[in-house]
Amino acid sequence: MNKRLDWIQNELDTLKEGGLYNRIRTLSSPQGAWLQVDGKKVLNFCSNNYLGLANHPRMAAAAKAAIDRYGVGPGAVRSIAGTMELHLELEKRMASFKGVEAAITMQSGFVANLAAIPALVGKEDVLFTDELNHASIIDGCRLSGARIEKYKHADAADLDRVIRENKGSYRRALCVTDGVFSMDGDLAPLDKIYEITSQHDVMLMVDDAHGEGVVGRGGRGIVDHFGLHGKVDVEVGTFSKAFGVMGGVIAGNAAIIDWLRQRGRPFLFSSAATPADVAACIAAVDLLEESTELVDKLWENGNLFKKVMKVMGFDTGNSATPITPVMLGEAPLAQQFSRELFDENVFAMALGFPTVPKGKARIRVMLSAAHSPTDLEEGLEAFKKVGKKLGVI
Repeated sequence: MNKRLDWIQNELDTLKEGGLYNRIRTLSSPQGAWLQVDGKKVLNFCSNNYLGLANHPRMAAAAKAAIDRYGVGPGAVRSIAGTMELHLELEKRMASFKGVEAAITMQSGFVANLAAIPALVGKEDVLFTDELNHASIIDGCRLSGARIEKYKHADAADLDRVIRENKGSYRRALCVTDGVFSMDGDLAPLDKIYEITSQHDVMLMVDDAHGEGVVGRGGRGIVDHFGLHGKVDVEVGTFSKAFGVMGGVIAGNAAIIDWLRQRGRPFLFSSAATPADVAACIAAVDLLEESTELVDKLWENGNLFKKVMKVMGFDTGNSATPITPVMLGEAPLAQQFSRELFDENVFAMALGFPTVPKGKARIRVMLSAAHSPTDLEEGLEAFKKVGKKLGVI
């Protein structure tokens, strides 16, 4: 390696020494309750496939039919020759599902944040952001060039303090928060945040990536959960989690959505989502609108798992959703715990710095509606065995 790149190997060595190097496992099966990982059949406790839709037969059939009719790729950006009738149908369906005026789709949930935030604020403006917001929100804020002011996690009173301290120092202001925080599974107090932002005439945006398909009536998201329809200016979501596919969505005020069609850079400069992905997303909306069965099953599984884990003595943090963080503290312990679980045929990855703060490493358990009672029993028994072996419980 060239000497000018020696620093990279040094940094990699430091990660390995500190137990922070991420060794990525390889799947050779579809997503589901069980996976084939590194040549071994294991119980899947770490995918975002909340409702088990990633391999649902209706989703696959919709994707195949779209390929037969529309081909494999879009061939262009949305603003030139890449907008297909499928894209418009999905946007119409999502606006109806979310109970908003309009929606626009993007290539991913991450990209949706990069599109929305810089289009709404710039160098003369300010962003009020939760200190634990997702990396995509952080990057969107940085790209905007607006001044970034953080407030304490899920603390509406501190948000009020920060806004008051910055009064008169900006042209426009946008408050951005995750809806469901993916590392801890807790909810943003969106009702209280709305009260504060409305008092100060601050735009409000929520990233509902882990809320859509999970919270609210039939999985309609955190805005529905708090009954804030028409009050939150922008809702960002993803199709890669509960919807089981790929893509992102920005929903809300019609004027904002129209503005994003003119100034959302990923919409203007990156090719559109594929026909197969879009058709599968529409099929997911169909399934969610037809029944709450999958959402109900997800919550049933999540509540049972957390209840038993707490009885066994594990620290599962402050989760208010099916996301279950198993708090372990230091990254080396979390990585060892993950390896031991894999030996017990349970796939649950360790998360450490920089994904979570130092000293707050964990195993994050992501359950789904696809897990059976027997699956949960096997998983819980493995956690109990490994927890006792490593002195965690």
